[in-house]
Order: sequence, then structure tokens, then C-alpha cells
Amino acid sequence: MSSKDKGFMEAFKQLGKEKGIAPEILFDAIEAALISAYKRNFSSAQNVRVSLDRVTGEFHVYARKTIIEVVENDIVEMSLAQARQINAGYEIDDIIEIEVTPADFGRIAAQTAKQVVVQRVREAERGIIYEEFSNRESDILTGIVQRTEAKNVFIDLGKAEAILTPSEQIPFEQYNHGDRLKSYIIEVKKTSKGPQILVSRTHPGLLKRLFELEVPEIHDGIVEIKSVAREPGMRSKIAVFSKDEDIDPVGSCVGHKGMRVQSIVDELKGEKIDIVKWNADPGKYIANALSPAKVVSVDANEEEKISKVVVPDYQLSLAIGKEGQNARLAAKLTGWKIDIKSETQAAGQIAATPEVSPVEAEKDLSVEAK
Repeated sequence: MSSKDKGFMEAFKQLGKEKGIAPEILFDAIEAALISAYKRNFSSAQNVRVSLDRVTGEFHVYARKTIIEVVENDIVEMSLAQARQINAGYEIDDIIEIEVTPADFGRIAAQTAKQVVVQRVREAERGIIYEEFSNRESDILTGIVQRTEAKNVFIDLGKAEAILTPSEQIPFEQYNHGDRLKSYIIEVKKTSKGPQILVSRTHPGLLKRLFELEVPEIHDGIVEIKSVAREPGMRSKIAVFSKDEDIDPVGSCVGHKGMRVQSIVDELKGEKIDIVKWNADPGKYIANALSPAKVVSVDANEEEKISKVVVPDYQLSLAIGKEGQNARLAAKLTGWKIDIKSETQAAGQIAATPEVSPVEAEKDLSVEAK
């Protein structure tokens, strides 16, 4: 590479700067490219080193030979006597370098350097993007829906593309080209084609992060999210708590005229959200979790984490919910088995609906919440 290629080197330096890649990475790539090009076009058997001037782009190719007593292969070896004709200070096992730069090597070198450096730049860019997004696992991001292939939705994140697989999509939710969409990063994989970013719209973490973004009291740590339970696209429950008695954790999440929670409902395309107050007392917590139903009493067995709940007769269907949804979500939210009876059933010991456990609640979900 002659001095006229100084502009070529400066262009790569500038490229590296723009992409946030250290210049030395590019220089190493060029040197590696020149070694490969020399061996491919001139002498594959030689052991060579390339010296590349970081300013001018000029290069020199050196054949490296080991100094020994008796030469068996003069391509990679040199006798001590020959070496001492060059420099009397050489000893056995020293490495001697002899310049072998071909006169017509410039064009081949430039072409090869361009190809390899561009590849290295791409690899470095992919590495930077991978690091950026791998550090954001369990975080929320906003992207633009680009296309749908084999039911997978591809979302443009600017620097990268995320994949929303069918299992992570909210049932019946439509994803149209150009839609702005918030999603939750569940995994970032490193592949030969760059980082593969897997996102979810069904993960409970999405709901949690949406509240953290929408409610300043949660972001600042004044209000804490204790638990989240979702049946994606249908209904969710979230339990919140504040150590500050002057702060209403539920009211903080609901917002003035319900504006805070409504923005989250809108983002989740109408998913209903029950916000309940967490309590260290299991009985009070379970009663709150069954909201909007009113509870008469809760008998909690803390050792087995089984609770027997009594509700007014007219509240039984509300407490259980459509197809058992309210009871399932409450069981999942609290981590307790919940057996619900009406006052009449409790008084007469009439068999009521089967108890719902958190595990059973999970199994009954029409869409598995990751």
C-alpha cells in the first residue's frame, strides 16, 4: 500500500471513529488481511509478518525464519552462518526477518484490506449492539413494527431488530406495519448474523415496567410493586405497597381521574388492570387480591398457604370471576390456594367451587405468562 493510500487509511480511521471502534482493531484487521493475501497469491508456505504504517498506510512484508545449525526447509529456516553474515549477533533459535514485499502487491492488498476491514467493522458493530441490548434484558423498549413472517413479528429498534414470537404475542392483538409498540426484552442471543433480541408482550415484567415508567412514585421507590399476575390481553392484577403512610399506593398508580392506569390499559389494547394494596397480613392481602369483590372473612392457614374465603351471596360470582378468572389471578398474585364460599354455603357447609392454587391458576391460563 503506497503513500497514495493515505486517504484510504484515513477513511477507515474515520469509519472506526463513527462506529465507536478503536483504530487499532482496524489496523489489526488490515494486517491480518495482508498476511492472508500474501500467502494466497505469493507463498502459502512462508511464515510472514506485515508491518503497517498507521499514518501513511505503507506496508512491508517480512518472511520470518528460525535460525538453526542444519537447514532442512529454507522457506522457514536459515543457517546460523547465513544469519551471521547479516548480523553477527544472531544465535541458534533466534528469529530473523527478511523483507519480501512484492512490487505489485499494492492492488491486491488494497482490495483484500477493504473486504476484511468492512467485515471486522460489521462484527464490531454487532458486538457493540449485543452489549447494549444484553445489558437491557428485563427492560422495556419501544420499536416500530416492520413486518410479519411465519407469525413472527419483527420490530425495528433503530440499531437492531427484535422478534416477537407467537407465544409472546397477546391473543387477538393486531400488529400492523408502522405501529409503535412497547415490548419487554426476555433474551438477547449472540448469533453470526448479529444479536437476536427476543421480546414479549405477555410477560408480567412488561406490566411492571409500564407502571415504573408511568408512575413517578414507583420509579422513585416511594411505592413498591410487590407482585404481578396476568392473563395477557384479558385481565391483570398488581399488588402495590408504600412504607410512607401518607402515600396511597393504589391512588398513585391509578392517577388523577385514572389517567396513569388508563395509559397502560391503552398500551395493552384494553387489558383490564386491578390495582390492589399489598398487606403483610395474609388475610387482608387475599381479601384485597379478590377485588372488586367484597370479602366477609378469610381463614388463612399460613403453614400450608391455604385460605378459606367467605363472601356475601351476591358477591360469589364476582369473587370467582368469569370462568374463574378473578380467583385464578388472586391465587397467582398472592401465592396462596384460595377456596371461595358464599355465606350460605359456609353456613351450611355446602360444597362450593374447588379451591384454586397458584400452580393451577398458572396451568389454567389460556396464554402462558412467561
